[in-house]
Amino acid sequence: MDWIISDELGLTVGHLVGWGAAGAMIIGGVAPYIPQYRQIKRTQDAEGFSLYVCLTLLIANTLRILFWFGKRYELPLLIQSIVMNITMFVMIHLCVNVRKKNQIIRARERIFTGAIFMLYILLCCVNGSAQPDETARWLDQRSSITGREKPHRFYDMDRKYFWAWTDFQSYLDCMLVFSVLGAAITYLLIEFSPFVELIGFLAVFTEAMLGAPQITKNIQNKSTEGMSLSMVIMWTFGDIFKTAYFVIREAPTQFWVCGSLQVALDVIILFQVWLYRHNTAAARRLRRGD
Repeated sequence: MDWIISDELGLTVGHLVGWGAAGAMIIGGVAPYIPQYRQIKRTQDAEGFSLYVCLTLLIANTLRILFWFGKRYELPLLIQSIVMNITMFVMIHLCVNVRKKNQIIRARERIFTGAIFMLYILLCCVNGSAQPDETARWLDQRSSITGREKPHRFYDMDRKYFWAWTDFQSYLDCMLVFSVLGAAITYLLIEFSPFVELIGFLAVFTEAMLGAPQITKNIQNKSTEGMSLSMVIMWTFGDIFKTAYFVIREAPTQFWVCGSLQVALDVIILFQVWLYRHNTAAARRLRRGD
């Protein structure tokens, strides 16, 4: 009888630990962005936070969602990807609004018209009259009809305008185009195992490179002002936990290998905090007017 009770108790505890770990995976991925969100909201300054962090995570988690349809990994990891995408759009919405408010002189509008461009090309193809020159003229006319200045367009292929749009809708449209194209390709090649494994690798490798945009931003600024140290510390502990979770739960190899790379980048950012500490302190005093 004691053995049976002990065995049942052990099973119950095991379930609780598993549920706790799954909950930590879902919530833990979002938690680091809470202090960064609050800091941007409080200071009304989004320049220290790289929006490419959001792009990296949106691409990584969209690919991970597609990977799930080809190789069914644990459900909590799928839920985490959905929650993370929602969180990144919340961060983008805040940053776009803050940057608009901080404009002293109204800058030229920059929008993503890739979705409109693709829709127009599709309609032209259906009608058998697709002509790129007419497409460009049509989009220019659309801008004049709405009474807005001719915007910079995504298909201008000007690197400095990509992911630097002035309205939130552009970011939604861009990820919608990426998701639809990714879903269509995945649907066609879902039975091709190497392709499915490639999606899994690209998903976790892209996420592993999450810290790279912030590292670049810090190097450009020679400072970590505007970046939440709490966010990076939570990144580090969260990535260590996540990598250990992947190993213990025997997740696909791509997950724990790239998780280890992610931890390494977190450590580099923490080193930057120490390296640029004097410049960061000076920037804070300047912002306060000391």
